[in-house]
Amino acid sequence: MVRKATAKRRREPVTGHRWTLLPRQMLSALDAGLRRVLPGRCAFCLAPGQAGQPWCQPCFEALPWNLPACPRCAEPQPSGSLAGRLCGRCLEHPPSFDRAWVPLRYQDEVASLMQRFKFQASPRAGSVLVAMLETRLADIPHPDALLAVPLHPNRARQRGFNQAEWLARRLAPRLGVPLWLARRLEDTPSQRGLDRSERRRNLKDGFEVTSSLSGRVALLDDVMTTGATLDALAQACRRAGAEEVEAWAVARTPFSQLW
Repeated sequence: MVRKATAKRRREPVTGHRWTLLPRQMLSALDAGLRRVLPGRCAFCLAPGQAGQPWCQPCFEALPWNLPACPRCAEPQPSGSLAGRLCGRCLEHPPSFDRAWVPLRYQDEVASLMQRFKFQASPRAGSVLVAMLETRLADIPHPDALLAVPLHPNRARQRGFNQAEWLARRLAPRLGVPLWLARRLEDTPSQRGLDRSERRRNLKDGFEVTSSLSGRVALLDDVMTTGATLDALAQACRRAGAEEVEAWAVARTPFSQLW
């Protein structure tokens, strides 16, 4: 009876979030399989895609691009703002990173895609996000190292995977830069509902980079909200010897959506 029950459990399909606990090799195989199953189709409308990319040109152009935006923190600015102008917050309290590259705003199709990646662990959605980020970083000089925003081990076990590291492990080889890892020292409470200053206090001295860094370092997260997490990690990179630090993310949450 025990053997039959065990066999039955083994035959049960993996559903919900449990599949995110599968080994990384199986996730990579699934990711590659999805690329073969849906070749040449736009991820947004399923029309024939642009050559070599998982989107069609009309959908790509209609995405909520983060323009104009503050060059220091990538906070979206009102239409008509002067390009390259620092926002008031950066003038008053500049972040610990030197500049930010966040090509999209967390709205509309981008928000839907991000939610499928982050909360349903969709490799297809993640692959599209990596491709969009890579496309917008094509003209930017490559950094000397890439670091993903780490999750605390407790949070990573709950979620099943670290979405920023997932993106970074695919982006780093495409850019030809080494991937370094950082540690999150405390399992801090959720950042939701906290304003900018509260988020910074919540994350103060919250990261550690054990390796020595030098030159220009880029930090990667999936979504940049207030920038407090990337700011705290940038401070840890400065302590580890980084001379320049950039904040990278796929999407930036408009200030009007925060509270």
